[in-house]
Amino acid sequence: MDIKSASFVMSNSQVEKCPSSQLPEYAFIGRSNVGKSSLINMLTSRKSLAKTSGRPGKTQLINHFLINEKWHLVDLPGYGYARVSKRDKKTFQKFITDYFKQRQELVCAFVLVDSRHEPQKIDLEFMQWLGENEIPFSIIFTKVDKVKPKALERHVNDYNAVLLKTWESLPPFFITSSSKSLGADEVLAYIEEINQSL
Repeated sequence: MDIKSASFVMSNSQVEKCPSSQLPEYAFIGRSNVGKSSLINMLTSRKSLAKTSGRPGKTQLINHFLINEKWHLVDLPGYGYARVSKRDKKTFQKFITDYFKQRQELVCAFVLVDSRHEPQKIDLEFMQWLGENEIPFSIIFTKVDKVKPKALERHVNDYNAVLLKTWESLPPFFITSSSKSLGADEVLAYIEEINQSL
């Protein structure tokens, strides 16, 4: 898939105010500081479509971007150790869960996982929640340029092993590096495949 156009549509914290275009949506979410904004910019070949920051937790709203006039990329707040108040974190969780449970246009969520670390409880719990709520998702391993190949393979296998304890089959997964422009073609091809099947 060639990205010919990518534009910001809106930000909000209420699902009912999301775009009413009925275009398919792909939501990107992960722990704070997982490299989500950098990944979105890599996928869209735009340097600053999503705002990157050295401070985790910068994304605090549901952000819609229109891609090729055909589908929406949705940038969601990170979960985890963002430096925000407990009240704000509860608000994040409320509109994040509202989005996933209520948004009819959502066709797939991409859960971003830092490839440098062994399976994290918070990531596994979130994937479990998606599964229990019958929300299709894929896993994107980020920052693979910062981990040695054997360690990467071990971490991917560890995630698969944990998931297979409660899942009949594994979700698709992708290996990416924003700094090396690795994995964008595979993610976009997957999105294109889903779009064509709708």
